[in-house]
Amino acid sequence: MQQTENGREEEATVDVQFTDLPNALIACKVPEDLFDEGSLKASFEALFRSFDPEVQFQYFKSFRRVRISFGDALAAAEARLRLHKTDFNGKEMKLYFAQSVHIGSPRLEPPKPEKQFLISPPASPPVGWEQSQDATPVVNYDLLCAISKLGPGEKYELHTATPTTPSVVVHICEDEHGDSSAPDDSDHDDKPRPPKPKIIQTRRPDYVPGVEQ
Repeated sequence: MQQTENGREEEATVDVQFTDLPNALIACKVPEDLFDEGSLKASFEALFRSFDPEVQFQYFKSFRRVRISFGDALAAAEARLRLHKTDFNGKEMKLYFAQSVHIGSPRLEPPKPEKQFLISPPASPPVGWEQSQDATPVVNYDLLCAISKLGPGEKYELHTATPTTPSVVVHICEDEHGDSSAPDDSDHDDKPRPPKPKIIQTRRPDYVPGVEQ
């Protein structure tokens, strides 16, 4: 019973070891005549068909390499064990396991949710969203009435002063002609217009080369 159990453990260990290996070999620096001569290619393939009759070959002339794909990893391991560094057509043949590269899913995946905030505007409104109606503008008729009653030289207190805040007072500017009524055409002919006040612009500070911005 102990021998049987030990035998099962060894078989399980061997299975794990071979399933971790790839099922393809790469033959490096093969003779250049191998890619052109059919008889030499047939003798090369016959070496590996003894381990797996369904073995497949892929020739890469530019790299002087051949990829040999087996049906399982066990046949690939046995072929490398027996043929690695053996003589073929007067040159040493070196065999290496082909490394498989996994790049994930063959399909293009959508972006992650944390990156979707960059999409603007959203593709569709959220569930339950309704467009809000614009509110009617509020017109303060009392304020408009009070402003219409103001005359030149008068003042109107908008906000009464409190112990913590100042008062807000509006002063109405006097008319240039001394009255609030607009002059008619006869006034323009009799009285010359006063010159318009000149707007004094703020002078730019002098440039100092030593000061860095």
